[in-house]
Amino acid sequence: MRDISPEESLIEYPSRFPIKVMGAHVEGFIEAITHVARQFDPEFDAATIEQRPSKGGNYLGLTITITATSREQLDELYRTLTTHPMVKVVL
Repeated sequence: MRDISPEESLIEYPSRFPIKVMGAHVEGFIEAITHVARQFDPEFDAATIEQRPSKGGNYLGLTITITATSREQLDELYRTLTTHPMVKVVL
């Protein structure tokens, strides 16, 4: 993957960046995602998390909005979320 220069990027940094995360609707899921978000954005406010349970209630969709500071930060955050054992999908 080639590096994208700031001039080529579609995102201006820093900016607020929403990420959708889906996992099983289990105890500790929101806290686990909050912990990951704060690793990449120490100012992340868990009160801003949007929650949407699935129709059957087995899954929980979360939208976390972090302050993105670089492409590298976002790439690493996506890698961390997608490899987390509680996470099924990241968009």
